[in-house]
Amino acid sequence: MATMAAKAGDNPDSLMTLTTVFCLRNLRTTVCYPGFGNKLCLRPDIFLPSEICDKLVNKYMELVHTDSNFKPEESFFQLFSDPLSTRLTRVQLKEDFVCDRDLEAIRKQDLIELHLTYCNSLSSRSLKTLTCFRETLVSLCLFGCSGIFYRKGGAPLACNEDTEDEDDDSPVSRQALETDFNFQGFNRLRLLNLGGLPDEADVENLLKPLKSLTSIDLSNVHLLRTAFLTQWKDRLASLVLFNVDLSDEVVNTVVEMTNLRHLDVSRESRRASKFKMTRKILTSIVQRLVNLVSLDISGHTMLDNCTVPHFEEAMGRPSVEPCKSSIYPFQELKRPLQFLGLYDTTLCNVTHIPAYKVSGSKNEDQVLNAIEAYTEFRPELAHRAINQLFDIARIQHCSQLLRALQLVIAALKCHKYDKSIQVTGSAALYYLTNTEYRSDQSVRLRREVIQVVLNGMEHYQEVTVQRNCCLTLCNFSIPEELEFQYSRVNQLLLKILEPARQDESIQRIAVHLCNALVCQVDNHHKEAVGKMGFVKTMLNLIQKKLQDRMCDQVMEFSWSALWNITDETPDNCQMFLNCRGMSLFLECLQEFPDKQELHRNMLGLLGNVAEVKALRPQLLTPQFVTVFSNLLDSKADGIEVSYNACGVLSHIMFDGPEVWLVEEPRRDTVMDKMWNAIQSWDVSSQRNINYRSFEPILRLLPQGISPVSQHWATWALYNLVSVYPSKYCPLLIKEGGLSLLEKVLELDSSHPETKDMASKVMQQCESFKELPMDTNHGQEANYGQRG
Repeated sequence: MATMAAKAGDNPDSLMTLTTVFCLRNLRTTVCYPGFGNKLCLRPDIFLPSEICDKLVNKYMELVHTDSNFKPEESFFQLFSDPLSTRLTRVQLKEDFVCDRDLEAIRKQDLIELHLTYCNSLSSRSLKTLTCFRETLVSLCLFGCSGIFYRKGGAPLACNEDTEDEDDDSPVSRQALETDFNFQGFNRLRLLNLGGLPDEADVENLLKPLKSLTSIDLSNVHLLRTAFLTQWKDRLASLVLFNVDLSDEVVNTVVEMTNLRHLDVSRESRRASKFKMTRKILTSIVQRLVNLVSLDISGHTMLDNCTVPHFEEAMGRPSVEPCKSSIYPFQELKRPLQFLGLYDTTLCNVTHIPAYKVSGSKNEDQVLNAIEAYTEFRPELAHRAINQLFDIARIQHCSQLLRALQLVIAALKCHKYDKSIQVTGSAALYYLTNTEYRSDQSVRLRREVIQVVLNGMEHYQEVTVQRNCCLTLCNFSIPEELEFQYSRVNQLLLKILEPARQDESIQRIAVHLCNALVCQVDNHHKEAVGKMGFVKTMLNLIQKKLQDRMCDQVMEFSWSALWNITDETPDNCQMFLNCRGMSLFLECLQEFPDKQELHRNMLGLLGNVAEVKALRPQLLTPQFVTVFSNLLDSKADGIEVSYNACGVLSHIMFDGPEVWLVEEPRRDTVMDKMWNAIQSWDVSSQRNINYRSFEPILRLLPQGISPVSQHWATWALYNLVSVYPSKYCPLLIKEGGLSLLEKVLELDSSHPETKDMASKVMQQCESFKELPMDTNHGQEANYGQRG
C-alpha cells in the first residue's frame, strides 16, 4: 500500500510520554488529591513503579524548565518520599528550581542515577542527603553545582534564601567550604561528574574512597597534581579533563590509563592556554591508549608537524582509514575512532580524518557534531558552533535540516537563561524555518520552533533576541500556525509594544504580527485579545506617531490591526470609542491628509463601528458626519475610502430620520452626496477588502427607511459578485441573499437603478448555484485587508 512520506520531525510522542504529561498537568485529579491547606498528596490506593516515577520527575523538570504555562508544585518531591508507594531510580534535576529540601524529600529512595546540573540553590545540606544514597548510587553528576560544597549559616534554609543575588560569591552567600564530606561508603559508584568543583575543594581527598570508578569528569577543576588518578588506571574507561591546564605531568598520568575508551583533554579556547599539542604527545596517546574509541583535543594549539603536507596526502575522496590519515599520529590507530573532537583546531581542515564523527568548523557535518557534543555542558562552544550553523544556513545551504533544527531547539531549551545562545539560536532558527526549507518540515517540528521562540521572547527583553524571535515568527503562516499558542503570542507581542520608546524595527515587526494575528480569526479570539488591551496598545502607538508627526508602517499597521480586531466584535468597537479613538482618527486625517492607505484603514475600522447599532449615536455628531460626508469625494486608494465612508453613513441612515438630530449637515444633503458618490464608482473596480460574511450588508436590503443605504448595499454585492464571482456568488447564495434581493425588487421604495443592479446580481449568481463554496470556511476577516 502506498503511503505518504513523513515530513522531517513528524514522529509522534509515545503514549507513555503523553500520559505522563497529562498526569503532571492534572496532578490533583489523577494520581493526587488536595490535602490539608491544599497541599498535594499522593492517593493512598496507588503504587507507582520506578519506570513511571522516573518519567514523572524527569518530565516535570523538563516542563518547569521549558513550558511557561506549567506551574511548579511546591510539594512535588514530597510525593516521592515513601518508597512503599513510589520508587525512584534514575533522576535528572537541573537549574535553580531544585533546592535542598527537594533532595531531602526523596532521601529514602534507592537511587541508582542522580544527575544534578547547574543546581545553584543547593548547599552542603544536600551533600549530607547524598550519603543517604551511598549504598545504591552507581552514577552521580554534580556538574555546575559548586554551591553544594559550601555551608550556609543560620537556621535550615528555605529553597530561595540564597537566590537574591545570583552572582554573589561573597562569604555571606557561601559561608565556608564543607570539609567533613567525602565519598566514603559509595562503594557502587562507577560514574562521577564533578565539573566546576570549587578551587578550594580537595578533589584528591574527595575521590580517594572511591575504588571502583570507571568514569570521571573533572571539567574546569583546578588540579594541583594528577598522579592520584592512577589509582584507577586499570579500571577507568572515561576521563574528561575539559579546561584543565595540561602539562607534561598530566599527559604522563593520562597515558598510564591504558583501559581508557574515551579521553577528553579539550579546551574552550586556544587563547587561554600556553600548552602546545605536539606530534609526540598525540603519538603517545594513540600508542599507549590502544582501546580509545573517542578522543577530544578541541581548543588546542597544534604544531604544524602534526599534519601530512597537502601534496603528499592520499588521493581520492576523504577517507576514515587510519593508514590514509592526514594527521600523522592517527596513522597508528588500529581502527577509526567513533568520535574525534577537533573544534577550534587547525586539524579539522585536513582531508583525511580517521573518525566516523568529527567536531570542527570545516563543514556542516562537523559544526552539527560540535553542537551535539557540547550543548549540555559547554554552552560557550555550542554558541560558537550555532553561530557557524547560522552562516551556513544564511549563505550556503543546510543539507541536514531536521538534525540542525532539532539541535538548535535542544540548545535553546537547555540554555534558556544563556543570552548568547538565545541570540545565536534564534537567529539560526530564522534562516532554518524560511521558505527554502519550509516544505520539508512537519507541523510538530514547526510547533517546537514556535515554543522555543516564545520562550526566548518571554525571558529576554534584549533587542536582538526580541527582533530575531519576531522575525522567525514571520516565517510561519499566521494565524493558522500560531493558533495553538494564540493567547500567549498575543500577550508577548503586546508586552513588546508597551514601552513608550521601542526599537523601531522590532515595533514594526511586532505590529505587523499583531495585525496578521487578528486577521482571519474567529470572533472569540478577537474578543480575548481585545480584553488583553490590544485596542489601547494600538491607539497608544498611533498617539506616539502623531506626536512625532510620522505616518510610517507602524502607524498604518496599527490602524489596519484595529480594523481587523473590531470586525463583528462590538466590545472591541466600544473600547475603540472609549479610548479616544475618534479623536485620533480626526487628528490623523488632519495631520496626514494625503496618506491614502491610512485613510482606507481608518474608514474600514469606522465601518465596523457603524455596524453596531448601540454605538452609532456616538458617530452622529456634526463634526463626524461632516468628515464622513467630505470623504465621499475622496479618490484615495481607488474607491476604497469613498466606499467605506458611504458604508458608515449607510448604517447611520438606516436608523431613520428620527435619530438624525444634527442640524448641519442636513440628512437630505448627505444622502444626495451618497447617491452621487455611488454613481461615480466603477462597478468593475478591483478591491482591497475581504468579506467573511455579507450579513452587515444584507441587513440593509429589505427596507424602505433609507433607499440610499439599500443602493450602497446592492452596489457592493454587484461589484463583488462581478469581479470575484467564484468567491462571492456561493457566499451570497449560502447566506440567503437571493431572497433578500427579491424583496428589493418587490419594494416600491426601491430606486429603479437599485432594482436593476439587484437583478444583475441575481443573474450573476444563477450560474454558481451548483458549484462548491470557495470561502475558506469563513476564515477570512470581514473588512480585512487582502493578502
